[in-house]
Amino acid sequence: MASHNRKLNCFTFSCCIIVLLVPLVATRPQQPSAASRVHEEYSTFQVENPEWTFNHLAVDHRNGNVYLGAVNRIYKLSPGLDVQVSHQTGPDEDNRNCYPPRIVQPCSEPLTLTNNVNKMLLMDYRENRLLACGSLYQGICKLLRLDDLFKLGEPFHKKEHYLSGVNESGSVFGVIVSYGDASPDKLFVATAVDGRPEYFPTISSRKLTRNSEEDGMFAYVFHDEFVASMIKIPSDTFTVVPDFDIYYIYGFSSGNFVYFLTLQPEMGGGPTTGSSSAGREQVYTSKLVRLCKDDTAFNSYVEVPLGCVKGGVEYRLLQAAYLSKAGTILARSLGIGPDDDILYAVFSKGQKRRPKESSQESALCVFTLKEINERIKDRLQSCYKGEGTLDLAWLKVKDISCSSALLTIDDNFCGLDMNAPLGVSEMVRGIPLFSESNDKMTSVIAYVYKNHSLAFVGTKGGRLKKVGLMFLLQEKLILPRLKSHSTHNLLSLFLCLQLTRVPVEACEQYSSCKECLGSGDPHCGWCVLHSMCTRKEKCERSSEPRRFASDIKQCVRLSVHPNNISVSQYNVMLVLQAHNVPELSAGVNCTFEDLAEMDGLVEGNRITCSSPAEKEVPRIVIDQGDHQIVQLYLKSKETGLAFANTSFVFYNCSVHKSCLSCVGSPYQCHWCKYRHTCTHDPSSCSFQEGRVKQPEECPQLLPADRILVPVNVVKPITLRAKNLPQPQSGQRGYECLLTIQGVEQRVPALRFNSSSVQCQNTSYLYDGMEMSSLPVDLTVIWNGDFSIDNPAQNKVHLYKCDARRESCGLCLKADPLFGCVWCKGENRCSLKQHCPHPQSMWLEHNGINSKCTHPRITKITPLRGPREGGTLVTIRGENLGLEFSEIKDYVKVADVECTPVPEGYVPAEQIVCKMGKAERSQFAGNVQVCVGECHPDFMAKSSKYYYFVIPRLSSLKPNRGPVSGGTIVNMTGSNLDAGSNVSIMFKDQKCTYQRRGGQWITCRSHASMQGYGNVSVSVFVDKAHIHKDLKFEYVEDPTITKLEPEWSIFSGNTPVTVTGTNLDIIQTPLIRAKYKNLETVNICQVLSPTTMQCMAPELPYSLSRQKEVPERPDEFGFILDNVQSVLALNNTNFIYYPNPVFEPLSVSGVQELKPGSPIILKGRNFLPPAPGGNGKLNYTVLIGDKPCTLTVSDTQLLCESPNLTGRHKVLARVGGIEFSPGVVHITSDSPLSSTAVISIAGAGGLLIFFIVIVLIAYKRKSRESDLTLKRLQMQMDNLESRVALECKEAFAELQTDIHELTSDLDGAGIPFLDYRTYTMRVLFPGIEEHPVLRDLEVPGYRQEQVEKGLKLFGQLINNKVFLLSFIRTLESQRGFSMRDRGNVASLIMTVLQSKLEYATDVLKHLLSDLIDKNLESKNHPKLLLRRTESVAEKMLTNWFTFLLYKFLKECAGEPLFSLFCAIKQQMEKGPIDSITGEARYSLSEDKLIRQQIDYKTLVVNCLHPDNEKSPEVQVKVLNCDSISQVKEKILDAIYKNVPYSHRQKASDMDLEWRQGRVVRVILQDEDVTTKIEGDWKRLNMLIHYQVTDNAVVALVSKQVTAYNSVNNSTVSRTSASKYENMIKYTGSPDSLRSRTPMITPDLESGVKVWHLVKNHEHGDQKEGDRGSKMVSEIYLTRLLATKGTLQKFVDDLFETIFSTAHRGSALPLAIKYMFDFLDEQADKHNIHDPHVRHTWKSNCLPLRFWVNVIKNPQFVFDIHKSSITDACLSVVAQTFMDSCSTSEHRLGKDSPSNKLLYAKDIPSYKNWVERYYSDISKMPAISDQDMNAYLAEQSRMHMNEFNTMSSLSEIYSYVGKYTEEIVSALEQDDGARKQRLAYKLEQVVAFMSLES
Repeated sequence: MASHNRKLNCFTFSCCIIVLLVPLVATRPQQPSAASRVHEEYSTFQVENPEWTFNHLAVDHRNGNVYLGAVNRIYKLSPGLDVQVSHQTGPDEDNRNCYPPRIVQPCSEPLTLTNNVNKMLLMDYRENRLLACGSLYQGICKLLRLDDLFKLGEPFHKKEHYLSGVNESGSVFGVIVSYGDASPDKLFVATAVDGRPEYFPTISSRKLTRNSEEDGMFAYVFHDEFVASMIKIPSDTFTVVPDFDIYYIYGFSSGNFVYFLTLQPEMGGGPTTGSSSAGREQVYTSKLVRLCKDDTAFNSYVEVPLGCVKGGVEYRLLQAAYLSKAGTILARSLGIGPDDDILYAVFSKGQKRRPKESSQESALCVFTLKEINERIKDRLQSCYKGEGTLDLAWLKVKDISCSSALLTIDDNFCGLDMNAPLGVSEMVRGIPLFSESNDKMTSVIAYVYKNHSLAFVGTKGGRLKKVGLMFLLQEKLILPRLKSHSTHNLLSLFLCLQLTRVPVEACEQYSSCKECLGSGDPHCGWCVLHSMCTRKEKCERSSEPRRFASDIKQCVRLSVHPNNISVSQYNVMLVLQAHNVPELSAGVNCTFEDLAEMDGLVEGNRITCSSPAEKEVPRIVIDQGDHQIVQLYLKSKETGLAFANTSFVFYNCSVHKSCLSCVGSPYQCHWCKYRHTCTHDPSSCSFQEGRVKQPEECPQLLPADRILVPVNVVKPITLRAKNLPQPQSGQRGYECLLTIQGVEQRVPALRFNSSSVQCQNTSYLYDGMEMSSLPVDLTVIWNGDFSIDNPAQNKVHLYKCDARRESCGLCLKADPLFGCVWCKGENRCSLKQHCPHPQSMWLEHNGINSKCTHPRITKITPLRGPREGGTLVTIRGENLGLEFSEIKDYVKVADVECTPVPEGYVPAEQIVCKMGKAERSQFAGNVQVCVGECHPDFMAKSSKYYYFVIPRLSSLKPNRGPVSGGTIVNMTGSNLDAGSNVSIMFKDQKCTYQRRGGQWITCRSHASMQGYGNVSVSVFVDKAHIHKDLKFEYVEDPTITKLEPEWSIFSGNTPVTVTGTNLDIIQTPLIRAKYKNLETVNICQVLSPTTMQCMAPELPYSLSRQKEVPERPDEFGFILDNVQSVLALNNTNFIYYPNPVFEPLSVSGVQELKPGSPIILKGRNFLPPAPGGNGKLNYTVLIGDKPCTLTVSDTQLLCESPNLTGRHKVLARVGGIEFSPGVVHITSDSPLSSTAVISIAGAGGLLIFFIVIVLIAYKRKSRESDLTLKRLQMQMDNLESRVALECKEAFAELQTDIHELTSDLDGAGIPFLDYRTYTMRVLFPGIEEHPVLRDLEVPGYRQEQVEKGLKLFGQLINNKVFLLSFIRTLESQRGFSMRDRGNVASLIMTVLQSKLEYATDVLKHLLSDLIDKNLESKNHPKLLLRRTESVAEKMLTNWFTFLLYKFLKECAGEPLFSLFCAIKQQMEKGPIDSITGEARYSLSEDKLIRQQIDYKTLVVNCLHPDNEKSPEVQVKVLNCDSISQVKEKILDAIYKNVPYSHRQKASDMDLEWRQGRVVRVILQDEDVTTKIEGDWKRLNMLIHYQVTDNAVVALVSKQVTAYNSVNNSTVSRTSASKYENMIKYTGSPDSLRSRTPMITPDLESGVKVWHLVKNHEHGDQKEGDRGSKMVSEIYLTRLLATKGTLQKFVDDLFETIFSTAHRGSALPLAIKYMFDFLDEQADKHNIHDPHVRHTWKSNCLPLRFWVNVIKNPQFVFDIHKSSITDACLSVVAQTFMDSCSTSEHRLGKDSPSNKLLYAKDIPSYKNWVERYYSDISKMPAISDQDMNAYLAEQSRMHMNEFNTMSSLSEIYSYVGKYTEEIVSALEQDDGARKQRLAYKLEQVVAFMSLES
């Protein structure tokens, strides 16, 4: 686009910048001065009238003249933007409804003076004229001569002359098309029609006659009765979308076609009636329209949608576009030619246009015209094959199918009168180049420079951005170096009123070669010897080699050798190596910053120079460390400028005062051991052996355990050390220096040898009893002041037993290492040796006597609480036990059990307990605590009483607030300070509790989730719910409509009257201003609902740098509770004026006055220049304390002084300013006496003395605090580094594991158990072959009688009266255990499997009885169904088991199995201890390996045991796996989708390692090679056998003997499976509760076995094996990593269980039916507490069924569950239970890890549960008829699963046990008596006991 000899400039005018590039051809001097350059290139043109905004711009590319279309004017400007001529186009009398316009015929509409907006400005080069179309008279055009804007013609009398009736400037777009010299040009014009399609075609082609006055100007190119060169929008379209229009953004011609880019509403997007703004938001689409240049009938009309997508965000709203050539570099990336056309387009986000709040997000995208045309060609070809419809909804309201025709469609096909016009439905996607989220791009232009494509975009905020497109689709694509040229001064302050010419580059802004050439701007290069970024033509001798760099690799590089020297070395020769330098014959200088400069000797690209002389070397200041970095510059003698530099270091060893810091320096520093100095010259050390260069050789103290020294006890301190020097002759010996409370204590020390020193026997003392121990700095010194390094910061801890240990309990709590005991005779804490009484009179921790007597209670909080309980009572006192177990069951408060909370217990000092429920008869009582036993010596009673009170509410204020929340609500009542915890609910939302007193509580409201209206208010104090019908109303948020005045001064505090709505609902409104990221606020006072008075906030800007120009704040608004919409007002122009400035009254500050004379205060800015001249401020001037009357001008305040005499201070106040310009002395007859003056001076002196004393005390205290802080910091550093390492590792694992896990789990089959096995495992857990599955086993001779008896008994079981009486009787028997209840419930359900309707009826009766019983016994209703304490509860579990099998198989089974597999897989990715079951990856803290285990993943290739010729299976194992674990993993891989019961068992197989064809080694957990250390034997692992990666292994059947088997032939099935069986699980889930399997010593040898960790309960473990307790906690981060990895699977499971619709299958009827039954029961008993209902449902289904299934997936699937998997599932199950609970879980740092792990997730899970229950309750009820039909179907499906006779026989065993009781109950029951059930039962008994 631009040749190299032309200068490109960018024209911008800032409406939302519109950009135009122009080549300047005017010649100009080579190198103008900077000033002239700025003046010349930043030329601007401003309009004379602010209403005449600019609309369009056209540039004559032949001479650079600029034509500007504005409102009422057309301007011709020179290339330098000087006005050459202007042409007036308006205003004139008009009315837009006059058609034809009034200049053709009179118009009845009222006429007004109307502006003429320029709507189109086109250059017609062929006829040397300008087409300027306006908005007057329905859009007529003027033809103006380019030279002088002389009007050549203005056709207006025919309808073709009216191009558009729209008033906006961007509504019309025209393209002039030339056809060569022979035929005249044509004008293609497209316009919005603004609802008048009958008057204006939306697109048409017009004639451009040579004669500008000719009648046929603008006539349609073709027009007859049926066809014309135009398209109109049909009126039908407006019935579908009433405000339909097509907005034309850009147009151009290319090849044989003319193109227009449009934005138009989608026909399907709007509502059918009314304005689209009233209904749904209108959706818009950007489309490109194409027409053939020669098409007179517009048969070639095609539309294609355009848009682009970046980062998943769609950009579909076209803002601007520009056609350009591709250029070589971009063309290569796009796969097109450099001269091919490409289209740049700016889109904003989305498809919805919102005029007021349009999105600021926009993107610049590029399209190739070639691709667009190809897409159109493809669509034309498919349409002419008869495929699809014409797809042009706005033109053809009905779908019209394409017609088939046999013809060839090439690139230039121009359509036929069939299949036209045509729409393409598929969007052409552009390639996104750059996106902007804050400042919307609104215009674009582009060109090619030196093969580089460049684009300029203008933004809504008035900025111009330059975008480099050299690296398409790479990170460097858009340079953040976007040259954002804000067009300075007025650009951002005016709108469409200024035109500015900006250079297209700003190379000068780059100060280094890397910045310059890294910017990617092709205009810029680096002028080497001038060290500046510039264009090549501006660099002297730029054509010579290496003088001008245009690639970043050509930047000069400089290195120096050596690159550091000591400050005591001078004139050292330095060799500099320079790369990429030009020829340096003129010479160079070497410059060390501002220290020294010397000549350099140039030899090719090597330069030699010397380091500075002695006087020039920098002095290294000790505070700045041991070195100073100086820049070494090469300076060209030709230009006098530095053109290259590198860093050079001067170092100073002598600043190091310790050996370790000296030798640790990166420089050549050596330590002289005997001189105690650091030097760069080792030869200066006095002895050869005294030189130290390595840290290991330094004299230093080694880390010591805590050095404990009791005060006043004579004791030596022995320290380990190394390299301790032997003092030489004349040198003094060793001493220990202890700094105790700032006082140095020197103690002689003895050096035993180079590795040991001892501080001699001495006693130490520190002052005060405030500290029980004092860490003291310890320094070992020799020869007076030579200190030995103490890298471990060893300290001596002095301690006093009796300090802060006034009671026995506190004494016994002390660190056992202190050796403190409670001396009973003395009643004090002392060292054992200081207690004068015999040992029997001591009390010591863990001693014979270790229990303190006479506990005492000193304080109780709170002293009042509700009867309902739940209050946390804190008891403070003395001797309150040393262990939690001592007080656990021994706390009573007012005779009510109070359960101690472990987290709140502080041994000996504090107990926190939770109150139980009190009876109505209980009112008050004292607190009683027993320690261990309730013996008088160990019992404490409080003197104060605890009272039970009833909290009550009476009112709340305010009772309404904004819907956005933030209102502080105050509730009043009585006893509101009782209890420990308060929560306030506004319907379902919390109101955040703030404070409370006896008669009030305050809380802060949240934003309403229900919108406007009343919500009920409820308050809970602990477990008490305060009942009172209080309502709070959410009303509409306040709004702000007006501020008066809209100005203040910098200091603020001037009144502002605010108008708005609903202002009275805000309690404490604040006004705010934000400026330069600082915010200030001020107060407001509400006067009425619509007005408030505020004091303006000050402008948050340092007033010390006082500005004299007005400033606008970045944000100005109001803080009205939580209302966000008024935080920053968009519609205000609030401005701050400079503060008034006062001058002093006189030079001395005192002004002499006569009484009655006026006082004149001088200054400036007294009257701010506010709009309208009404900038008045309220001034107050006080003379002494009396105000005076004021007259104000801009520079003076005239104050009429009050009637006073004497000296008075003058004080002026305005806004937030208070200033005293001085003192006035009004002459008086009675001056102040000298006595008064002396008194005042004396008082002032005393005051100053007092202030100085206070400051000194404060300084001393703060220094002590700093020392303590530093010590703590050092102790923490070591721990932090370990924690950081572990956390980093855990985080990395988390990120990688989630992806691996989800990808590995795809496609695994699910091995569901059949119905019978599943039900048996739930009903009879742990029993493999239950009798109900077998035929009845009775001797043949009894079979007939027994079967008769059982049939008769079966009839009784099917009798409801009998069955209910039978169950109730059994439950009332004391010998009928929990296990029996569960067994009977399961047996009954197996009998009734075929009669589920009857079973359900019985179950409902039993549950109803259970609820009645529960409420009668006054148990808390929430405890219902919590435990399996009745037959009904187990029956309910079994009922759900039967009815939810289908749901498990179809829905919930898949996520449960996925979770199980994910846990198993994740656990096996890390080490698992074969013995203890602990693992690296775990959700359970108990099963976590708490130490670092090094391991490596291996891949072994395993031969298939069933077919060795099949391909080898690759299995991932760990080198620390035991052999049994490897076998299990191999079996898992080989039998991946095979149910567990169908697999080979690991215990039956041997693992064989095949090394080549011959060598085969059998690997076993134990063999002769097993390692034994002491009495510990370690299991063999892969690493033991040194198995390599990719080894070949095979599983073979167990061998009888093997070469490496144990001598006594015990290889085998016993030892190999011994450990597996420890952790294998077949029994009930309870059998897994123990933390770790016990390690049983081998009976024969007494050896204990271990795998990865030795059992923690064994004491002989080496120190450090498991790490200290504190540090082992860091491994808990692995719980988080594991949790994160498994999160998706847990979420999927919970979401499936807690949603009512599952992949199209409905909620199981059983759940809805049972939940409705529970709701009915709650209604029947008047239980309306939603928490109780929620708890019943949770206890009924999730707790009774789901928790069991989650913990025991082997009940549902054919799988094997290991102990670690079980532990993890238990954590998930616990989380599941917590999610179903309504109680708040208060968590602290001491809470169990499994609670903390899911603490953040549980609230959202709770929401799922609440929504689930709510959705179920909203579903239509299930009729009994539908339910019975469903139950009958279920019975039919599983009719013969169990042997009914066997089941009846098992039930009968209970009849045999309790015959008398059952018969007696039946005889007492009326219904049973009527049916003679007792008799029938006796018949059964007779049959069953009959002996034949």
